[in-house]
Amino acid sequence: MPVRVWPRAPLKMKNKYFVISDKNKNSLKIKNLLNKNIKPTNLLKCSRIIVVGGDGFMLHTLKKLFKYKKPFYGINSGNYGFLMNKFSKKNLIKNLEKAKQVQIHPLEMIVKTKNNNNKKSIAINEVSILRQSRQAANLKIFNKKNVIIKKLTSDGVLVSTPAGSTAYNLSVHGPILNLNSKKLAITPISPFRPRRWKGSIVGEKSLIKIYNLNVKKRPISAVADNIEVRNAKFIQIKINKKLKFNLLYDKKNTLHKKIKIEQIRKETFSK
Repeated sequence: MPVRVWPRAPLKMKNKYFVISDKNKNSLKIKNLLNKNIKPTNLLKCSRIIVVGGDGFMLHTLKKLFKYKKPFYGINSGNYGFLMNKFSKKNLIKNLEKAKQVQIHPLEMIVKTKNNNNKKSIAINEVSILRQSRQAANLKIFNKKNVIIKKLTSDGVLVSTPAGSTAYNLSVHGPILNLNSKKLAITPISPFRPRRWKGSIVGEKSLIKIYNLNVKKRPISAVADNIEVRNAKFIQIKINKKLKFNLLYDKKNTLHKKIKIEQIRKETFSK
């Protein structure tokens, strides 16, 4: 006797979604498909927020909408999309409903400018201190009262979270940090003196203080992900444990797994 196999019932959606997308053609195409398949609701009624775009748009949206205290599910429509999930039309509902949550805390940056104005921003990936002119920056870096380096002459320095350690930090040869490492990476950008200083890994309870040793002649800017403050005199950076971002990832491609892959990846170069 032939065995009759009954088709599985379609997965019911327990969550309500709000969809926001970048304005490029590919993002809008994915957004239209989502609108047809999941019938999104508004920000107040939703239980999850879907973000369609690249990492830059995701960072912008996280800062803009984190006050609603909803989990974010990113769908990549850009190039690399490290913070995002791959779009699968076939497994769309399954991926959305069974996504695993990861909680991350941002960096808090307080900048005092040369005019003694204070500016405050948060960063999910990193805070970058960059030279603002043709001349290298001269920086002194502390962790609380302990001197990390008395004088760093370089193009700048950055402080990275574990989630951001595979981004700009990795590009300037900084260490990749495990997501649960409870560490921050301090990495120099093109160091001139001391030339062989590779940076420092510090605990997440650190209070990092960076001084510009020559404000007039060697101006610097401080950048929290994509928010820039120019003519910085002093920068204070720490993890803000009061703020938390909940990110959702497909079960087979979590943020932990992505970071592990980057740690063992071997780059190949075409001639």
